[in-house]
Amino acid sequence: MMDQILPQPPLLYTAPVTRILSRPAISTLVLLSLLLFQRCKQTTDPVKPQSQTVESFNADVALKWSDLHLRLIRTSPGFTPPVAARTFGYAGVTLYEALVPGMTGHRSLVGQLQGLTQLPQPETGKAYHWALSANAAQASILRNLFANTPTANKTRIDSLENALLTTFKDKNNEINERSISFGRSIAQAVFEWSKSDGGHEGYNRNFPADFKVPSFPGSWQPTENGRQIPMQPYWGNNRLFLAANGNLPMPQPLEASTDLKSQYFAQYLEVYTKNKALTQAEKEIAVWWADDPSETFTPPGHSYNLGRIAIKASKANLAKAAETLARTGITVADAFTLCWKCKYKFFNERPYTFVRRAIDPAWVPFWPAPPFPGYTSGHATQSAAAATVLADLYGNNFAFTDDSHVGRARDVQRNVDFKARAYDSFWEAAEESARSRFLGGIHTRQDNEIGLVEGRKIGRNINTLSWRR
Repeated sequence: MMDQILPQPPLLYTAPVTRILSRPAISTLVLLSLLLFQRCKQTTDPVKPQSQTVESFNADVALKWSDLHLRLIRTSPGFTPPVAARTFGYAGVTLYEALVPGMTGHRSLVGQLQGLTQLPQPETGKAYHWALSANAAQASILRNLFANTPTANKTRIDSLENALLTTFKDKNNEINERSISFGRSIAQAVFEWSKSDGGHEGYNRNFPADFKVPSFPGSWQPTENGRQIPMQPYWGNNRLFLAANGNLPMPQPLEASTDLKSQYFAQYLEVYTKNKALTQAEKEIAVWWADDPSETFTPPGHSYNLGRIAIKASKANLAKAAETLARTGITVADAFTLCWKCKYKFFNERPYTFVRRAIDPAWVPFWPAPPFPGYTSGHATQSAAAATVLADLYGNNFAFTDDSHVGRARDVQRNVDFKARAYDSFWEAAEESARSRFLGGIHTRQDNEIGLVEGRKIGRNINTLSWRR
């Protein structure tokens, strides 16, 4: 019958064995049993990713995705410097938040960034493969941020995601699926948050026709490229990542004047005088940092790439790489928003306008003037901000070689080759970036010097976020 109790085996089947085995034999049997159990456990239950922190991974996932991100900036329509900077902010936050649950001693940015009140959380007690979470998160956020990118670029996103999945996937499909799902959920939540900042799909409205160009003594005038509407005149109204940056006062520029003895006149005369006597070395500086959006990954992309260079040079792990790209991305995004706010508050004229009006009507600057107001310099502001956060992460005397433009074709018109440049610190690079705009003939000294000061303030505010528990 089914409920019949089966008889227990008689004691004689076990007791005699105990009596005939010596103590050493028993010990040997126990040891063999333990070894057999452990061998079986290793073959059926591999070490789970939950026992690995993000620090145990190298930075490959972060470096490969950030490299593709820079390519997308170069090859997608409408990604002007402010629009590009914004993507670095959201991609950086996405990478960091997809990894922070597995990062030793790090804190989420939820509650620290404006409007970021909550994000999905990993399941308690469950295993996650953090490299897969980061991979899925970056693929997802870039698809959303670059919705208008050509089909070839969308294919590149798919290909990189699949290649990294093949490289990192665990034998346990449940862990893989859970990790991928978490990364995608982070990316989707960050993207939804991004839609409310005022810059969503900004690549579609770089030169809004409804903007009324003001006219007053010393005001910006259309550039020689024929643009009658300046670039992104409303960008300064966008939500900043960090509230503290919104509390920074706008620095007042010099009062416009054509008086030969005025500081204003002296600033523009200095640009004109230097531009007529550039050395070869100065031309190389001007061209290296030009970062023309139509040919490069833009000025904020250059700063983002300096972060990548620091990651590679220091052999940083995935955790530090994520923090580096998050800090740099947030910083250049806020720097461009605040700089654009300043530009359109004062609507300051470029050297080409003043010099032609008051000094030399036939003057042509070494580098063509960008289609937006001059004060303050975007290069100076964002370079100083990025240098401040990178120095906080890697040190004030971190020497590096900038190879951002190595491989580009020679600039025949200006007789300049693109050769790598070496720096003893991030700040040295920031100062050269700012000076390059003066050498190019498109910014005055005040544009650059005030930009450096304001950028450093922005970077310091980013550094004060609670990145650690």
